[in-house]
Amino acid sequence: MKWFTAWRRRPWAGYAVVLAALAIIGVAYAGASSSADRAQASDTSASAQDVAKGKELFNQTCSSCHGPNAEGTKIAPSLIGVGAASVDFQVGTGRMPASNPGAQIPRKKPIFNKEQIQQIAAYVASLGGGPPVPSSDQVDPAHGDSALGGELFRANCAQCHNFAGSGGALTGGKYAPSLDKATPTQIYEAMITGPQAMPVFNDTTVTPAQKRAIIAYVTQTRDEPNPGGSGLGRIGPVAEGLVGWLVGIGFMVVAAMWLTARKPKKKQPND
Repeated sequence: MKWFTAWRRRPWAGYAVVLAALAIIGVAYAGASSSADRAQASDTSASAQDVAKGKELFNQTCSSCHGPNAEGTKIAPSLIGVGAASVDFQVGTGRMPASNPGAQIPRKKPIFNKEQIQQIAAYVASLGGGPPVPSSDQVDPAHGDSALGGELFRANCAQCHNFAGSGGALTGGKYAPSLDKATPTQIYEAMITGPQAMPVFNDTTVTPAQKRAIIAYVTQTRDEPNPGGSGLGRIGPVAEGLVGWLVGIGFMVVAAMWLTARKPKKKQPND
């Protein structure tokens, strides 16, 4: 080991150790990241045939509003850079094609099947980046922390969607839709694309694990048994009792005002 001790005492030995350490870390990171890229690509890969078919469908049904090259027009925004997730959400929920754009385009039955939606998404994604469709593992509510999701939902979503995801009115004629029919994938896609009045929750603001927790909370809440009656946004099992209490108190207040009202005095002859 004498040679190693002598080598270690050389002036440049420290720099050599640092460079060697950086090289080892770089090789290890490159190996790990390449495997991750392959995993992502396997979920979002799209063939040239899908892109070509998607372009054909786009020209038939979308280009009249979004332009022949998806560059946008006066009545519809550009789709360059919006990504496959936005297309999968908008077309998969039936919001697009929109026959009558407004403050909040309603959800309706999709006119395209799943394969056609994937083809249109592949074509739009080929125009320039954007978030991909999330994987099944990213949206699996079984792997989400519903308690954490409840805290995040009440802090970020309940102001518009109601604390149980029942939806609610907004200003300017807008409204937040109910989440009763939204699939886990559509909930995730809405968070990363921000459709219409909804803000975008990127991975820095709400991490992927937190998004999955929110999905777990929403699906668990809406799957709870409904006892029936007037739910009032699912505020709890006392909903009908609360309605009866409010109506009863209102009736008693009106009755008290009627009983205590003074009758106007009749005018006397000397007045």
